[in-house]
Amino acid sequence: QVQLVESGGGLVEPGGSLRLSCAASRTIFSIYTKAWYRQAPGKQREWVAAITSGGSTNYADSVKGRFTISRDNAKNTVYLQMNSLKPEDTAVYYCNARDDYLLYNYWSQGTQVTVSS
Repeated sequence: QVQLVESGGGLVEPGGSLRLSCAASRTIFSIYTKAWYRQAPGKQREWVAAITSGGSTNYADSVKGRFTISRDNAKNTVYLQMNSLKPEDTAVYYCNARDDYLLYNYWSQGTQVTVSS
């Protein structure tokens, strides 16, 4: 069992920056693919970014060039650095960790990110 505890959400003005953190309870976290998802009111949950155990990253087109996913294996933590934030980025953000075949699939509790002037 892996528990994911997320933090770092809040209110930020357009063009601002925010960093989300997702800390896992076990060192085994390092071998999983980690990802960030978000869900805006009335919308489907969408994938935002992912990082493999080897460090390869991928991003949704909507956030490329603005968001960066990273990890610190020593701290069992994955981060999402969000720059140049737009009102369209407003959503509840979730951290996910899973193995390649979804034998294990874990989610954080979610944190609200609001981008507004």
